[in-house]
Amino acid sequence: MIRIVVSSCLLGAAVRHDGGDKKSNHPTLQRWIDEGRVVSVCPEMLGGLGTPRPPAEIVNDGSRRVMTIHGRDVTAEFAAGARAVVEQASADDVTIAILKSNSPSCGSSFIYDGTFSSTRIPGDGVTASALREIGVRVFSEEEIDAAEVYVNSLESAAP
Repeated sequence: MIRIVVSSCLLGAAVRHDGGDKKSNHPTLQRWIDEGRVVSVCPEMLGGLGTPRPPAEIVNDGSRRVMTIHGRDVTAEFAAGARAVVEQASADDVTIAILKSNSPSCGSSFIYDGTFSSTRIPGDGVTASALREIGVRVFSEEEIDAAEVYVNSLESAAP
């Protein structure tokens, strides 16, 4: 069975910086949960950051530093969380991930620009990038239908 890493906030866990969640009610995601495919992760929590916590963004200067809105460098915590997710994905033989869009950890394709002005730029979060490096295919919660097609293609190609 194909295992799928999913951002915990998309599963309803109150782990976001503001103490809330971004629960997805997509029927495919619910079916994957029921089938036991889902591996729930929150990189920020795994990296040692609490909830609630100050919002953070990746600085858009090429450094990949992650800073809070108050100027605290939390790059080490984000990197530790990414490593923990990669270890979990490897242990569970995960080949696909559904991660929260725009997040400095989980964002895939787009992240915020580091100015805390809600300006999005092309890029991946720390965890999304780390998962891609080990060959995990990353989708956002807005791409669950495409992820389902990908999962089905992997299953139909399996011996």
